[in-house]
Amino acid sequence: MNKSIVVSGVSVLLFRIMLSGIFIMAGIAHLTNPEQVAQRIHSAAFNSFAAFFGDPYLLGIGTGYVLLIAGLSFLLGVFPRWAALVLFLVLIPITITVQLGNGWIHGPLWKNVALFGGLLFFIINDPKVYSIYNK
Repeated sequence: MNKSIVVSGVSVLLFRIMLSGIFIMAGIAHLTNPEQVAQRIHSAAFNSFAAFFGDPYLLGIGTGYVLLIAGLSFLLGVFPRWAALVLFLVLIPITITVQLGNGWIHGPLWKNVALFGGLLFFIINDPKVYSIYNK
C-alpha cells in the first residue's frame, strides 16, 4: 500500500518551536541553579542510577549545557533530527532518576513520555520543513 500522508509544514514548525521551549528553559534552570538540581537528584528514589554518571552538581551543569544547546539547535532547525536525538538520550537518565521513583500515575512521568513521543516524531521523520540547516 503506497499512501502518502501530507502534513502542513507550518504545523511541523510550530510543533518544533513549542517542543523546544521546555528543553531550553530546563537548560537555563539547570545552569542558573545547579544546587537545586543536585538536591533533586539526591532526594530521588533512583539517585544511585544518577551516581553512575557522576557528581550530581556537575551533572546538573553538564545537562544544562546539553539541554540549552540542543534545545536552541532544535528550535532554530539546525540539524533538528540530531538535536532531537541528543535531547531524547539526555531525557532517558533524567526520567529514570527523577520521575520513575514517583510512581506510574505521577504527572511529570507522563509529561516526559509525551516529550519522548514528540522527539521521536522528529527523529523518525526528519522533517526538513522550515529548517535553517538540515542535510
